[in-house]
Amino acid sequence: MGDPRRQKKKYVTPKRPFDTERFEQELQLIGSYGLRNKRELWRHKTELSRYRRTARNLLAIPESERRLMESELVNKLSRIGVLRGEQLLDHVLDLTLENVLERRLQTVVFRNGLACSMYHARQLVTHGHIALGDQRVTTPSRLLTVSEEETLGYSPKSSLRDDSHPARIAASDVARRVAAGPVDFGDDQGEREPLPGDAGNRGDVQE
Repeated sequence: MGDPRRQKKKYVTPKRPFDTERFEQELQLIGSYGLRNKRELWRHKTELSRYRRTARNLLAIPESERRLMESELVNKLSRIGVLRGEQLLDHVLDLTLENVLERRLQTVVFRNGLACSMYHARQLVTHGHIALGDQRVTTPSRLLTVSEEETLGYSPKSSLRDDSHPARIAASDVARRVAAGPVDFGDDQGEREPLPGDAGNRGDVQE
C-alpha cells in the first residue's frame, strides 16, 4: 500500500491575526451558534468564500457559457437551504456567514425545538440522540438539506423519545417561549432554573 493520503487544511486563517473587531464578531457567532472553537467558524467561512468566488467567476463570462455551471451552483445552495427565495447568481454574493451557520445540524436541532439551547443541541448530536429518519448522525457541523430536515428527530434508541423525559419537557418549554417572542427576565434572570445543557458544555474558546 502507498503512503496515507495527506490531510489538507479545510479552512483559511485570517490574514490579520490580531484584529479586535474580528475577535468580537467571531466570539459573538461562536456563542450564538454554540461552536466548539474558531476553526469550526473558519471552515464555514472558507466554504462561503468558495461559493462567492465561484459566483464572481461565473458572472465574468457570457451568460450562454455559464448557464450549466450557474444552475449547478444555485441548485446546490438551494438544496441545502442556504439560498432561499429568488434563485439568482447575483444573490449568491449577498449570502452571509449566518446563512450557512443556520443550516448546521446543531442549529436546526435547536430551531426545531428538540433541545434547550445551542450547546444542549450539540450535546444531543454528539451523544447519538439525533437521527435523520432511522439513521443516527453525530456530526454537529453537518449541513442539512431541505429534504433531510423533514426527517429530523430523535434516534429510535434514544431515551428522549419518551415524552416525559425532563430534557424533552424543558426543550418544549423553551420552544414555546421562543415562539411567543422575546422574554424579559429582569432582575430574576440569574435565578432561573438551569436547563439541561446550560452547565459544563460551553468550554473555553480555542483558536
